[in-house]
Amino acid sequence: MKLSDFVADFLAKQGLRHIFLYSGGAIVHVADSINRHPKLKLIIPQHEQGGAAAADGYSRITENLGCMITTSGPGATNTVTSVCNSYFDSIPVLIISGQVATFRLKPTPELRQKGFQETDVISIFKSITKYAAQLKKAEDIRYELEKAVYIASSGRPGPVILDLPDDLQRAEIDKGFLRRFALPKKKKSNIKREVGEVVKLIGKAKRPILILGAGIRVAKLVREVRKFVAYFKMPILLTWGGMDLFPYDYKYNAGGVGVCGPRGGNFAVQNSDLVIALGTRLSQMITGGKQNLFAPMAKKVMVDIDSEELDKFGPMDLKLDLKIQAELSDFFNNFDEFYKKPWSKRWDSWQAKITEWRSRYPICPTQYYKHKGNINAYVFIKELSSALRPKDIILTDAGGNLSWTMQNWQTKADQRLISAWNHSPMGYSVPASIGAAFAARRDIYTITGDGGLMMCLEELGTITKHKLPIKIFIFNNHGHGIQKQTMDTWLAGRYTAVNEETGLWFPNFKKVSEAFKLPYFHMQNHDEIKKILKRVLSTKGPVICDVEIDPNQKIVPMLKFGSGLEDLDPKLPPDELKKVMIYQKGKGDFLEEQILMEAKLI
Repeated sequence: MKLSDFVADFLAKQGLRHIFLYSGGAIVHVADSINRHPKLKLIIPQHEQGGAAAADGYSRITENLGCMITTSGPGATNTVTSVCNSYFDSIPVLIISGQVATFRLKPTPELRQKGFQETDVISIFKSITKYAAQLKKAEDIRYELEKAVYIASSGRPGPVILDLPDDLQRAEIDKGFLRRFALPKKKKSNIKREVGEVVKLIGKAKRPILILGAGIRVAKLVREVRKFVAYFKMPILLTWGGMDLFPYDYKYNAGGVGVCGPRGGNFAVQNSDLVIALGTRLSQMITGGKQNLFAPMAKKVMVDIDSEELDKFGPMDLKLDLKIQAELSDFFNNFDEFYKKPWSKRWDSWQAKITEWRSRYPICPTQYYKHKGNINAYVFIKELSSALRPKDIILTDAGGNLSWTMQNWQTKADQRLISAWNHSPMGYSVPASIGAAFAARRDIYTITGDGGLMMCLEELGTITKHKLPIKIFIFNNHGHGIQKQTMDTWLAGRYTAVNEETGLWFPNFKKVSEAFKLPYFHMQNHDEIKKILKRVLSTKGPVICDVEIDPNQKIVPMLKFGSGLEDLDPKLPPDELKKVMIYQKGKGDFLEEQILMEAKLI
């Protein structure tokens, strides 16, 4: 049996049906074998970065492995950004790279290159994958593939890369005599005592908050976390990566949290006396830059499979009162005995207060609808989220369009809301939507910026080639809006490389759509939103919708980089709460526009 045929058969047995591949001289044998396999379909992106992003999106929707195959040298290195996305978001993706023949591999690390397009991809990828290996002997192919897939999917998931020299791909092997990978025995975790401590803390709490992140879905524990919340009836805050775990109007949903979080959610966590973090690493995007100011009166509990995440906080960061290193599945399983007893503790007044905050500090107040000229991003997002249905799949990109979407999206039941949360490169959402479309076989709704689309413009060709039902909404503010806001904050509005006046250039997106044979729609003001949305959503197949966003649109609220979260609510009565004045005018923690906005809303 040809080794490359074994690779194709192995991938099919992992439940994969679509393989993303960009060919080259060092991978032609694997490409040929996959192309001939009856259960696999090759999907050819226009760029390796796009292919790896598509594999990432495919994995997120199928909740299984995604696979991208590429050639040696530049083919492999072009996937780096997308591999980072998968690594930082814990997404299991298998990258298979071709390599020069074993007899052309450089004999010493000091030699820069021996074979044509030879690159030491193992050294490059070691820090951004869970496992990076090069096949040394043909008879080890089964062992290396099984090991790579096991590592990618077990524990805290993530990407892996296997480098296949060209001469080994075409080697003949006897699959009956191939070395196998022995699955390690799972270590039993005993966290019964820690879980008991958590229950005691919940019982004593007057203002508890449960923060839920993307790790819940990564661990495939959505049902378990919903059971947990329904039992304890505790208010929940959702990170951006966890926003689609519960509908917006779920009775215990307290909203978002973080440096761009709604004020209501930030007031809730800052006034809480107990914070339990599940499936979130409590990054600075959630806690604010001054982490010691996060939830200052609260006992803090964090559950994480990764000890490095639990131990990363320094003396000036937040202090965890209880660290539980365990798989989330083990954590939830330990509550089975508690679920047999009724839970009588209620936090009705605390929940009512949070509901009041959410109402008092809306992300999209009614006065935004009165805006004249180009479209207010918050108004558009509110209208789009209202128009879409339960179970729809939405992908958003980076920068301003990501922030506006996540701040104002009103999630419906079983919707999926996806982005590259932690690496967050421009140009992710369109190629990731390609993977999502193949995985879901239904309409995909994609939000990107004009800058983000320019980063992956070529992937419109993949969408056209396969007639994928992807509706692309371009947030067209003729520049990089979030960078303008940063320069307003730090550099007194001295702009560099953020719009056409300072060095960027953008095409006519209508002509771009025509070149790629995609239907094009354009909306310029609030009066056109509903009408154009209706036409876009009723059009079958792919669509590009150009949304003219006000070039001066700001992200509100947005904490200045390095600052702590918002102040405690000045109207909260309990005497024991110590004021932590952070966002007062004059402190410099918020932009002037945000301070004025706060004044209008109170």
